[in-house]
Amino acid sequence: MQVALSQLQAQLKRGLRSLYTLHGDEPLLQQEAADAIRALARSQGYTERTVHTVSGAHFDWSEVLAAGGSLSLFADKQIVEIRIPSGKPGKDGSAALQQLAQTAQANESTLTLVLLPRLDKQTKTGAWFGALESCGVTVQLDPVERRALPQWIVQRLAAQGQRVAEGEEGQRTLQFFADRVEGNLLAAHQEIQKLGLLYPAGELGFDQIEAAVLNVARYDVFKLSEAVLAGQAARVQRMLDGLRAEGEAEVLVHYALAEDIRALKRVKDAMAAGRPLPMALREQRVWGVKEKLFERVLPLLSPADLAQLLQAAHQVDGIVKGLRVADWPADGWQALQRLALQLCALCAPRAGVRKSSE
Repeated sequence: MQVALSQLQAQLKRGLRSLYTLHGDEPLLQQEAADAIRALARSQGYTERTVHTVSGAHFDWSEVLAAGGSLSLFADKQIVEIRIPSGKPGKDGSAALQQLAQTAQANESTLTLVLLPRLDKQTKTGAWFGALESCGVTVQLDPVERRALPQWIVQRLAAQGQRVAEGEEGQRTLQFFADRVEGNLLAAHQEIQKLGLLYPAGELGFDQIEAAVLNVARYDVFKLSEAVLAGQAARVQRMLDGLRAEGEAEVLVHYALAEDIRALKRVKDAMAAGRPLPMALREQRVWGVKEKLFERVLPLLSPADLAQLLQAAHQVDGIVKGLRVADWPADGWQALQRLALQLCALCAPRAGVRKSSE
């Protein structure tokens, strides 16, 4: 049974199940969900807990199977926790998980908790994951995207009796807060807890949050790509500065930008050849958030724009590899900034949409 994270508390109130699977890459959300399950289990007499971390292909699953199928010597009920950091249990693990899932419902003395990273579509169609899903409760822990972060902050502040002002001042405060903690949800949680220690319940002003909240944002090149295509120039600049400070490789940042430019041109060329946009996007393996961004920006980009961007990406490729190019900065990060902002400016929302034939 699939359950959204927002529905987990309601499911737990209806009754504790004997098998739970949590999968996702957000440590804070996985920790909180697991803590909620463990807390309810402890209140119902599950006083012993064993943790098994699957370290590789040669992991001995017999110990896990033995723990899951036996009563504890020291307690009537137990929690068996299985952590699979790679998300790949292997052949033996697949068989073991299917066996555990089938026996979980009959063994009320054992609560099995499986912790996994984010899984791709193919993995979620595997037999072992299907068994976990059909015999227990699975919870997908999606990251909190940037656009949803202000509301997430509001909810967390409200849980400790705090709030920001209403109207434009409050929106400014929340945007500032989100900018400081983007991409680092665990640190965001810690900053919110700090506000609860520093200030009493009630309304928090911008000055209070500005003084207290550290800049703990973390960025990745794929989120940078989304920001560029969304035309968010200030955010793009902030993310580039953050990636440089974190020691990200210039070639990886260039690859993300150049791949988007190449994909945009290929889709544009396919449309010019008579391909419908949905088909062209599928052929270029563009989907999800990127698909929506491409649909919006393609009418804004002329063939001449894309040809110029492609040439610029080629020049920046040389710069980040140590070559000098006329009329371009010699510093790789400055060249990447120029390329990113050039594409960003063309993708920025505008009142009038240019025809693709321009």
